[in-house]
Amino acid sequence: MRRPSARKELRLLHTSRMQPWFKDRADAGRQLAERLALYRNHPKGLVLGLPRGGLPVAFEVATALNLSLDVFLVRKLGVPGHEELAMGAIASGGIRVVNEDVVRHLRISREVIDAVAAREQEELRRRERLYRGDHPPPTIAGRTVILVDDGLATGSTMRAAVAALREQTPAKVVVAVPVAASEICRQMAALVDDMVCLHTPEPFYAVGLWYERFPQISDAEVGDLLERAGAGVS
Repeated sequence: MRRPSARKELRLLHTSRMQPWFKDRADAGRQLAERLALYRNHPKGLVLGLPRGGLPVAFEVATALNLSLDVFLVRKLGVPGHEELAMGAIASGGIRVVNEDVVRHLRISREVIDAVAAREQEELRRRERLYRGDHPPPTIAGRTVILVDDGLATGSTMRAAVAALREQTPAKVVVAVPVAASEICRQMAALVDDMVCLHTPEPFYAVGLWYERFPQISDAEVGDLLERAGAGVS
């Protein structure tokens, strides 16, 4: 697995202001794009949004930076009976990541992992068909990939995405979010080449608190954004 470069920059703004920073996810994406300006027109740049909430943010980032946009699907592999605890994850491109520490500690068999992964793989395939149709997933190897979500509370999904993405040997992995808990940003920075958090309010509470409008994003909206990006972003 390729290790992150030793030279990296953690870009976050610590704040305690208890009021929304963003009108909505589109506004957050436009603000985030300003902090990612060095990647504009990158010849091997790619923006990947984590569905569903990350797609409206990623769409604005990709549009402003003139980069391709796609979706990166991650499904957590929950421990049976304790599904909130991740024993691994599967992701777009047929990638499986296993948390060996959890597996060893709980003595989880490979048969159990395979069974859970098979169920989650079906849901991942369903969503990929829904979002991407017949289009193949993008090439990751050798590219500078910007992973975008609408915020990080625990960071578990983003950590799984980063681990899965590393298996596909990108040149550089960037994680960019509008808002996150400061400690989560610091932890993520150790895993990636560049970490951008616009705001790290304390106390954090929840991602949606920092948006004036934070509605649920539908599968149809995700598909529409990807279609628009495919037609209008090089």
